Amino acid sequence: MKIVIKIFLFLVMVCNASVLFAQDDKVEMADVLRSNGKIYIVVAVCLTILIGLFLYVWSVDRKLSKVEKES
Repeated sequence: MKIVIKIFLFLVMVCNASVLFAQDDKVEMADVLRSNGKIYIVVAVCLTILIGLFLYVWSVDRKLSKVEKES
């Protein structure tokens, strides 16, 4: 069973790598956002979402640790 999972994961990684090579070098949307200065807003929103997720996971971990210590 473990060998099947390893083969599956290997095939997924190979397929992802082939998709990356198929992309164009120039991304028009990113160029437009960068030229207008709006790329910083996109980055700020992404960072806010990531920080929120990390804080949520951290708080759940703390609560779970308290429950484990009580039991």
